[in-house]
Amino acid sequence: MVITPVLLAGGSGTRLWPVSRKSFPKQFVPLVGEDTLFQASAKRLSGDRYAAPLVMTNADFRFIVGEQLGKIGIIPAGILIEPAGRNTAPAILAAALTVAQKDPEGLLLVAPSDHVVPDTEAFGRAVDLGVPAALAGRIVTFGITPTRPETGYGYMEAEGVGEGPVTLKRFVEKPDLANAEAMIAQGNFLWNAGIFLFSARTLIAAFEQHAPEFLTPVRAALTEAKRDLVSCVLPQNRGSVCPICRSTMRCWKRPTTCRSCASAAIGRTLAAGTRSGVNRRAMSLPNAGR
Repeated sequence: MVITPVLLAGGSGTRLWPVSRKSFPKQFVPLVGEDTLFQASAKRLSGDRYAAPLVMTNADFRFIVGEQLGKIGIIPAGILIEPAGRNTAPAILAAALTVAQKDPEGLLLVAPSDHVVPDTEAFGRAVDLGVPAALAGRIVTFGITPTRPETGYGYMEAEGVGEGPVTLKRFVEKPDLANAEAMIAQGNFLWNAGIFLFSARTLIAAFEQHAPEFLTPVRAALTEAKRDLVSCVLPQNRGSVCPICRSTMRCWKRPTTCRSCASAAIGRTLAAGTRSGVNRRAMSLPNAGR
């Protein structure tokens, strides 16, 4: 099964200012090695298991995205351009609707483009472990083994641990120090990596059940979008119809599986002076949207 990567390439460039800035956020800067974080992410999500990527960005970065992909020889399946950043919910739905036009059962792997993944082979194995669950109609999410009681990250609680996917009980918003220490001591919490694997059909069904108000405006935006050979520019007037686009949207309230992987956001890891390692532990929940 070939997976369509969906790279999230927005951002405000404030976390690592002045190295990154609003017009040139950190994913477009070569902070680790010769490639930028965006280029490294695109390379990581290329190869035999992946189709050409979809890139979700905004108008400020459309040409940077095209230029940086061109330098590493990757031709995207499309660049979906939002007129303004409105968090990830409508962007991910737009990607799922785009893939569903060709293959409703097609798999999408949604990932931020500002992560550092030291062990790409371990990441690939984690994705492979999640594929059967995604094909079975589950939304798979990935986590990072905590190395310290961090208060700047979101957490996920697993119902036990295991080699393959295991049940995910709940997401936990950024905790205070006491709660972070308690979760670390409990041993079944992971940092939320913000990476998701699912079929287009499953994701659309989750929106139909949990957030149907998104479907009509996002479908209309795709229909009315201005297109060229690669880019798809969503119309400005459709942005106002999704005022509740929080990063943890209602469709993610009932994800189904979680597999840990070696990834960390560079904006956070530079501040902390650490990177996460490879984790062999995993997690799982009932079908989203059902």
